[in-house]
Amino acid sequence: MNRTPISILDLAPVPEASDVGTSLRNTLDLARHADRLGYDRYWLAEHHNMPGIASAATSVVIGQVAATTSRIRVGAGGIMLPNHAPLQIAEQFGTLNALYPGRIDLGLGRAPGTDMATARALRRTLNSDVDSFPQDVLELQAWFQPAEEGQRLRAVPGEGQNVPLWILGSSLYGAQLAAQLGLPYAFASHFAPGDLGNAIRVYRETFRPSEQLDKPYVMLGYNVIAAPTDREARDLATSIQQAFVNLRTGRFGKFPAPQPGYFESLDPAAQAVLDQALACSAVGSPETVKTRLDAFIAEHQPDELAEAEVQTGDDRHEHRDEHDDHQRVVPQLGLRRPDDLAQLVQDLADEQHERPVGTRQRVPALPVVLARGRA
Repeated sequence: MNRTPISILDLAPVPEASDVGTSLRNTLDLARHADRLGYDRYWLAEHHNMPGIASAATSVVIGQVAATTSRIRVGAGGIMLPNHAPLQIAEQFGTLNALYPGRIDLGLGRAPGTDMATARALRRTLNSDVDSFPQDVLELQAWFQPAEEGQRLRAVPGEGQNVPLWILGSSLYGAQLAAQLGLPYAFASHFAPGDLGNAIRVYRETFRPSEQLDKPYVMLGYNVIAAPTDREARDLATSIQQAFVNLRTGRFGKFPAPQPGYFESLDPAAQAVLDQALACSAVGSPETVKTRLDAFIAEHQPDELAEAEVQTGDDRHEHRDEHDDHQRVVPQLGLRRPDDLAQLVQDLADEQHERPVGTRQRVPALPVVLARGRA
């Protein structure tokens, strides 16, 4: 039976008491593992002025991931285009595509991926704003076209490069723009699912074929947090709950360690906010996760699923002495298809039981989802 393709969105998070270098090296570990497992894509996202995210120089990290893998497509999920000149992005991704032909994707968002003060510091002119996003996308497309005879301004590298563009979004705006331009659409249902149903409907009903795409193509974000038991998975999920609350209340910091009982400690209003924002999540045992994944796919019929948070864990939560690096060890291993999850967690448990006492496994960091306010 054909299964929905599954990809990974990794924000290169920086856990408490860790650092950016460790986070980026963990990203490379996770990418190599995803490449071996058969994932379709590995995307990274642009965020700025956030101590808990290491992927601000997104195109640089994409280049490193592409260099350390051999098959998987690698790209941006996404580049926040109002922060950049389209020519600059064409050159960067033209360079990546020249080095790794046929493996580079370019997802585009219209939000800054940061607070407004940082956005102002990033902008190339004081007049740059999100309202120019459609025009910027068209300009970027033009830079990727083959240069015409006598053309003075050219994207080198970039011109003539076949770099697929995607529109990212969490509202009807992005759905409408993607449909009008005939581009694939990635919806941020992993942290902003409110308009999910309407956005898919509008995109599919109003889609116009283009040179890049002849029919609608929808990727949906989804969080996966798995452990041998539902209770253990719920404990792991408290990390993303804390991160989301911290972000919404302006407390920027590194990615927090799990705190069992955290959700129950919140007032009902805060619990309701988390339930709504993280509704597109599968938290539980392998069987629970597979059931939720299958139900989500059956309801929304995505062409592809992006696992924006993939946690699989057993009893390997470890905390070193307070004088050492504090590292939460959770094996962030990819799942090629929902059916693979039960076997994956069992393999991890077996591997841990066979490891000599006192040894530590170097594992990829948690791809935590932080709201970026995409359109």
